Amino acid sequence: MGKDAVPAPEPLGERRLDPFSKEGTMANPLAAWHAEHVNFARLLDLLEIQVANFHRGERPNYDLMGDIVYYLRSFADCIHHPREDVAFARLAEREPAMELVINRLLQEHRVISTASEELFNRLNEAAEDVLTPRVALEAAAATYVVYYRHHLAAEEGEIMPRAAQLLTQEDWAAVAATVPAASDPLFGNNVEARFRELRKQIAMEVRVSRQE
Repeated sequence: MGKDAVPAPEPLGERRLDPFSKEGTMANPLAAWHAEHVNFARLLDLLEIQVANFHRGERPNYDLMGDIVYYLRSFADCIHHPREDVAFARLAEREPAMELVINRLLQEHRVISTASEELFNRLNEAAEDVLTPRVALEAAAATYVVYYRHHLAAEEGEIMPRAAQLLTQEDWAAVAATVPAASDPLFGNNVEARFRELRKQIAMEVRVSRQE
């Protein structure tokens, strides 16, 4: 497994507890946190495939890429990261020596949010055949994938093991209360209409990977 790898996802299967739904968060908050990282890594895999199409001079699936980035903006940036910010703050209180690492990851949340918006806008322009420099769009997408992967790996390797040891039930309750409990619109049990094709694509990629 590479330096920036997140452990491989389990196959999409039967109805299960949504990570960061009220029930999922309170049942096992650390497992819910990790499950969302695994899901984000799935989406980065799909983005990377489209970036490879760019590199070969082929036309990527702009709609698919747009849906991926839209999800990461609306769910990861608006729900997942605010909860992490609270978890990080609680962890820094309990282990001040981690403050430097935590501050870096908090800054990365802001960078990712800005990069998500920029990439989403570029993808919308490309999908509408607005003249967009191909090299700039390919570079933006590739950089986004690499940066996001590194960020996830840092959280998995540096933060989550210490969070498992140090954060209390009170801390996890504060994390869960950061934003209202919500079902995951893509990986949850009730997939939103916008994400149905993306969910099908993810399931297909999982089947292919299991056959290899």
